[in-house]
Amino acid sequence: MADYQDLLVERLRVDGRDEDGGSRLLAHGAGGRAEDGPDGWEPVERRTEIVDVAGAEPVRVDVVETARGPLLVLDRRRPDAPALDLADGTEVEGLALRAPSRVLADAGAEVAMWGRRLEVVAAVAGGRGNPAYLPGVALPDAVTATTDPRRALEGADVVVLALPSQSLRGVLGGVADAVPAGAPLVSLAKGLESGSRLRMSEVVAEASGAARERVAVVSGPNLAREIAERQPTATVVAAHAPDVAAEVAAACATPVFRPYTHHDVLGVELGGVVKNVVGLAVGMAEGLGYGDNAKASIITRGLAQTSRLAVALGAEAATLAGLAGMGDLVATCASPLSRNHQTGVQLGRGLDVGAAARVVRQTAEGVRSAPSVLALARSAGVEMPIVEQVVDVVEGRVHAREAARLLLARDLKHEAG
Repeated sequence: MADYQDLLVERLRVDGRDEDGGSRLLAHGAGGRAEDGPDGWEPVERRTEIVDVAGAEPVRVDVVETARGPLLVLDRRRPDAPALDLADGTEVEGLALRAPSRVLADAGAEVAMWGRRLEVVAAVAGGRGNPAYLPGVALPDAVTATTDPRRALEGADVVVLALPSQSLRGVLGGVADAVPAGAPLVSLAKGLESGSRLRMSEVVAEASGAARERVAVVSGPNLAREIAERQPTATVVAAHAPDVAAEVAAACATPVFRPYTHHDVLGVELGGVVKNVVGLAVGMAEGLGYGDNAKASIITRGLAQTSRLAVALGAEAATLAGLAGMGDLVATCASPLSRNHQTGVQLGRGLDVGAAARVVRQTAEGVRSAPSVLALARSAGVEMPIVEQVVDVVEGRVHAREAARLLLARDLKHEAG
């Protein structure tokens, strides 16, 4: 795989521009400091130059013109190296990104990471990880980065898809012909595709053209910050083919990251999807000032409703009592590190979805998935009142306080009903 560990991005003055004229600092030297900037740095035009540097070998420079000024990408050691493709227009951050890349590297793999944003790729190549989402967490030397997804896929033994659920089909479909034959495709996304209501393993199979036996999913109580900090956790690797599940588990097993294998892909995925919606509900309860009794009640009833849906669709009830069900649900609902939890808190305080996303700095997956989960439940004839109320809040029809009142006002019934 291509080696980009020596990729540097520096501030340089071009054509006499001063700092206010648009010269842009992305990183300063290997392992140096990086900044994240506002919009306006999207590539408009690119040219490649070989620049003579006093007292050093010539440097290959990609000069990327943007609306706000030039970005300059340098490779000091290899002036004849191929230029990076900076024209990618997708909305995602990587095929093996942030916390997953650290786990794979710690397990002994060489990881080639793809990222759309030049700032992220430069920071990773400088050994700094992703300062926007995981500040202060460096990545191992075995992790390299590129803006060219095809280059990242070259020679891959395992392809890890750390992509938002609504971007997965478009990104993977665009490079499906570059995926090495026989390599397992591993989805980390926890969502349903809007419109089709397909699970991510189904989207991966369709978009890549791979047999479903080559597709695996990973799910469990796996908060990215804690994984990146090498805090202990366990997870589930589910695949229809036992040998694929075992291969992926072996590729990510470390002294602090313990994978278990499973055959119930449907149950593992549904646990990961619905827990995001329940996490929003628990966050709303916290935002409303409710105590632990209320939050525990939502978690428990949320798990019961998730299990009903999973079993109705053909999954095994026991799966939802494991790491991909209860384990993931507890982590999402209880931790302030969870985007869904944080977003729910803001919704409970009265913000709408857009304002909540600005506070959290990301859109929670549960916001995107909730309407699809509700539609899937109705098509299966399964009642999911917590999901119903979350959808009404997310879509602006009721305030979180009214949603709580409506849940508590429902007809009395047997707990198992």
